[in-house]
Amino acid sequence: MSKINLIIQREYLTRVKKKSFIIMSIVGPLLIAALLIVPTWLATQQEDIQNIEVIDETGLFIRKLKNTDELKFNYEFRSLKQAQDDLLNDGEFTAVLHIPKVVVSLPNTVQIFYQEKPSNSSLEYMEEQIAKVIENKKLEDQFNLSLEQISGLRPRVEIVPSKIDESGETQETGGTLAAGVGFILAFFIYVFIFLFGVQVMRGVIEEKTNRIVEVIISSVKPFQLMIGKIVGIALVAFTQIAIMILLTTAIVVGSQQIFKSDITSAKVEQVKELEQFNPQQASVKGEESGENDFVSRLNDRIGRINFPLVLGCFLFYFMGGYLLYGSLFAAIGSAVDNETDTQQFMFPVTVPLIAAIAVAQAAIENPDGTLAFWASMIPFTSPIIMMVRVPVGVEAWELAVSMGLLLLSFLGSTWLAAKIYRTGILMYGKKVNFKEIGKWIMHKS
Repeated sequence: MSKINLIIQREYLTRVKKKSFIIMSIVGPLLIAALLIVPTWLATQQEDIQNIEVIDETGLFIRKLKNTDELKFNYEFRSLKQAQDDLLNDGEFTAVLHIPKVVVSLPNTVQIFYQEKPSNSSLEYMEEQIAKVIENKKLEDQFNLSLEQISGLRPRVEIVPSKIDESGETQETGGTLAAGVGFILAFFIYVFIFLFGVQVMRGVIEEKTNRIVEVIISSVKPFQLMIGKIVGIALVAFTQIAIMILLTTAIVVGSQQIFKSDITSAKVEQVKELEQFNPQQASVKGEESGENDFVSRLNDRIGRINFPLVLGCFLFYFMGGYLLYGSLFAAIGSAVDNETDTQQFMFPVTVPLIAAIAVAQAAIENPDGTLAFWASMIPFTSPIIMMVRVPVGVEAWELAVSMGLLLLSFLGSTWLAAKIYRTGILMYGKKVNFKEIGKWIMHKS
């Protein structure tokens, strides 16, 4: 056992002292944090504001079009010709929105005049706002309803997913958000299995090419060398993941404190501006932007996720998936003399992983479907698929069977890889194929 510990220590210290490890441990969190921070930062930046003059011939849309951070609607109550002339003379407005008298019966008669075209999203927003006013007008005329009554006709409905077990007990689950969290963790497993599994293979090839392995196996058994190498690199992976999680969390939390005040002040200014035109609308906007509704719903969905179980499964499936594939990568490295020759053996090993990512996207939509169920049982895909299903909620027996099969498969792959490793590690100058590897496996020691 002491020999395996020495090998683990050597593999670990050799890699964590490399500049590439240190750089990746710093750059990785910065990139991940940037993906989370940049959209928030962009949201706080003041974009070019479109000051749009509304020429409303119906009188229905006065103060009814809601302002946004990018769109400000103004009502000057003048003719279309005057507004167009002012636009041509570079007046204070960037566009003129003309709403004719026949808009209720002919909605496609609305026009916008500009010198620089507004964005497509801005045009879609204006279309949505105009359509909503027309809809309210028709409901008022046809059913004699007030705006308050019309608003009550459009409640926000949210279906709470609740899983029921055989004993009749129910448990609320996180739905799509939970599956999304699982997919992110599954993708991390996918990336790190590839990243560190290939490191195992390259390390074996390097030692074999430099003939260092001949000296090493004079003191230790080939199986001990393989296990030590796999476990040592696994510890490197855990170290890097821990560093990345801590640094990313620190960066994101720190940035949230910086941007929080900017976002809050921007919302307050927007509500104040709306109060000048439409107090009722400002009240609605304040409720929508005041974090109460959105944050409470988000916190509710996050609260349904069993994070201790999710993180525990993440560690198990990460380690199980890595050990399973790491042993196969070690076997591939021992069977070839250079990295170019690994292609024919890499394909059948990596296909299940690539297929698992494709199936994971379907599992987000239907985590209890037949495809997702069987893919979460098959050991070569279960580290990815089960991570998508766990946050949504799975039966205890399904999780136990999946973990048991993964553990048995790891033991089987380790035995298989050891048979290949023992022979291939000292094989030089010969092109190996699957038939030759089959002979190594069948050979009795």
